[in-house]
Amino acid sequence: MTRFAILAAAALLLTACNAAERLADLGGGPKLSRIEDPTEKRDYKPVSLPMPTPDVAARQANSLWRPGARAFFKDQRASKVGDIVTVNVNINEKAALNNSSQRSRTASESANATSLLGFESALNRILPNAINPASLANLGSDSGSTGAGKVARDETINLSVAAVVTQVLPNGNLVIQGRQEVRVNYELRELNISGVVRPEDITGTNAIKHTQIAEARINYGGRGQISDVQQPRYGQQLFDIIFPF
Repeated sequence: MTRFAILAAAALLLTACNAAERLADLGGGPKLSRIEDPTEKRDYKPVSLPMPTPDVAARQANSLWRPGARAFFKDQRASKVGDIVTVNVNINEKAALNNSSQRSRTASESANATSLLGFESALNRILPNAINPASLANLGSDSGSTGAGKVARDETINLSVAAVVTQVLPNGNLVIQGRQEVRVNYELRELNISGVVRPEDITGTNAIKHTQIAEARINYGGRGQISDVQQPRYGQQLFDIIFPF
């Protein structure tokens, strides 16, 4: 009872927090997040990857060109911390999974003592009167289970987001992080993207494809009235976790 009371109180607290947030957005929809420096967040950690031996760029005497430059005067692509690069996200994935399983098991055990050094006739003195030496134990069990599952997924995302260079690794690769929020009526859609890119993969228009991002982390979701309706209530989620059957 004590554990159940604690779980019930926790569920009520979660419900109260969600209710307070929804009441604050009543009539106006969810609020956009403030623009902030991602490196100042509590969970921010600089990226650390194996680096090759740094190469010292050789300078050419009487040369007007710089290694890696695409323009005569200056390379317009992102290359330093704080620069902005456009990331084109084009995801079109489909997947279909079908799983089924069936299990059955039957077991039986029997034991008798028809001849036990002559003591079989005295078994009814220490055991119930209905004891039968020819059938002392007869146990049996039968179990079975059947399961089936099906997943059909179709995802299409075509978006462009501007990401900020947050770190330059020793080998010249760039760590980027971008975030985009769009509110339509009472639903807020959010796109987060981060990873490591090579400066050579950035095009002359200062853009890069999401498939060229190493260690890419792409998160696209939302919150609002539609998302709340699509999710089960806190009580149902709690019941699904603690119900053993």
